[in-house]
Amino acid sequence: MVAPHGGRRAHPDISSALRAAAERHGPALIEIAPGHYEESLTVRGEVELTGMGGPGSVLVSPPQGTVLDAFGTVRVRGLLLVGREADVVDCLGGTLALEHTEVRAHGGVCVHARRGTRVALTDCVFRYGRTLFAGAAGTIERCGFHDAADNALAVIEGARVSVRDSRFEGSRIHGVRVSDAWAELVGCALTGTEKAAVMADTRAELTMAGCRVDSVHAEAVMFIEQSRGLVRDVRVSDAEHGIGVASGADPVVRDCVFADCRDTGINVQTTGRGTFESCEVLNAGSVSLFSTNGGAPRVNGCRVAGGNVGVAVVDKARGHFTDVVVEDLAGAALRVFDESRAVFERTRVERCPAGLEVRGNGATTAQLTDVRIAGFDMAAVAVTGEARVTLTRVSAERGLLGFGVGEEAFLQIQDCEVSATRAGGAVAFGRARLVARNLTVTGSEAFGLCGTESAYVDVADSRFDDCAAAGVTFDESGGGRLVNCSVTGTRGVGVQHNGRVDLVSLHTSRPVVERVPEPAPAPVQVVNNHYHGPVFNAAVHGVHLAWNNDRITQQIIQQDASQSTAQVTPRATPQVVQQVIQEHDDQNGATP
Repeated sequence: MVAPHGGRRAHPDISSALRAAAERHGPALIEIAPGHYEESLTVRGEVELTGMGGPGSVLVSPPQGTVLDAFGTVRVRGLLLVGREADVVDCLGGTLALEHTEVRAHGGVCVHARRGTRVALTDCVFRYGRTLFAGAAGTIERCGFHDAADNALAVIEGARVSVRDSRFEGSRIHGVRVSDAWAELVGCALTGTEKAAVMADTRAELTMAGCRVDSVHAEAVMFIEQSRGLVRDVRVSDAEHGIGVASGADPVVRDCVFADCRDTGINVQTTGRGTFESCEVLNAGSVSLFSTNGGAPRVNGCRVAGGNVGVAVVDKARGHFTDVVVEDLAGAALRVFDESRAVFERTRVERCPAGLEVRGNGATTAQLTDVRIAGFDMAAVAVTGEARVTLTRVSAERGLLGFGVGEEAFLQIQDCEVSATRAGGAVAFGRARLVARNLTVTGSEAFGLCGTESAYVDVADSRFDDCAAAGVTFDESGGGRLVNCSVTGTRGVGVQHNGRVDLVSLHTSRPVVERVPEPAPAPVQVVNNHYHGPVFNAAVHGVHLAWNNDRITQQIIQQDASQSTAQVTPRATPQVVQQVIQEHDDQNGATP
């Protein structure tokens, strides 16, 4: 028994009771009455320290140094331990159990579990300092970690720690950091951290299940440096990024919800990978699913709703997306830019301004298979630059334009359908190439297929039905061929072309109109002969000439409407040329 003022059969301080217990060479139970004990405790052997009052009534707080050194089999119940500039609780060896205990570390570590030890924390509260497992094993249940000046919980150097039903809030760095170690978080809540709420780095193994993360200033969960793990049934709200993966990390993420993230929901970068299954990203501020700078995620069965851009694969990144649903965005549903490669299979896009946007050089590619895009304001698919896109069994309905390819890009279409578009079914412009097989366009309010500028269009076994202006139209210098195609309906012309298109086995009851463009006017050629002056091959208007001088003075004469004398000659007659030369000679003394 320990009481602040001693008494019958009671020790006046805890240290004297520990010395008496050590002399008995056996297990000891030390019961401590409420009070303030200004002493450092060194506990050896099999000892239990129990506070007899309510929470916080037994305060152990030395002026400096460690509050509790434990080596043996030590159990602490119902104490308040307060330390400054040192490890408050230091487990040097053996096992340590803290139950219903509060630890406050002002400028130090709350609990330090050293290599080879085992520490169990149950129903405890830790404030201001971090809890550190360095090569140790342990369990944490129903604990609270508040306002840590560092990481609230650090599991490092091969440690193995299981954390259940605990809360982490207000950490200055991470709520939980796992580095070159193994950790499991089940049913935990994390809030208000200044950096990633949960960080796995340096080949860490992290498992999270049934956790909630909100109001964090950076990532809710972050995997880096070849870390692995499983994240399941985690809900994130109000984070900068829902989950981040970088530098070779490769986690599995299932059944998670990332809501109201200020920047991205899922962010994979710098050769990060990851498998994401049956997740939801809701109302992301910038991009819902983001792969960049060499990232390569695998996404299956996920849903994106609200927010700005749905899926973006940019800056030499990759991505494989299967059974993804994208709905109700403010920007593009799918985006592939800048030497990136993406595959979309069994994907559905609804009520987004644009479907797929692809832009970049020849290393930028996208493949769409069994994809449906509906309710778009611009184009279902738009390809520019030198990018290459393949569409197989893609349907586009209720929008402005079905498929568009421009500049020097390449678009290949196989077994695709476009219906109810306001502008057209498919268009190629610039110097792009469009190759289509079994393309069906129905109910376009303008054209079914269009080739313009210098684009080349190769279409076979395709049908264009009920297009208001024209089934197929080619203008300017666009060319190509139509093989075994049909144009049906009661509106517009069948084919309107410029004479540069091969029509092979065309089936249509609508008119076929060839409109050869007028030749461009011949350019005016001026040949500069250094000995005999310029030669004009056509009439030249409004031109002044001067040569063999390094200064030209131009005078613009404005004539009032009331004057009748013409001071500006509309044609460059020989007299005008001679007059300009003479004026130049008088001013510069040069010989023409």
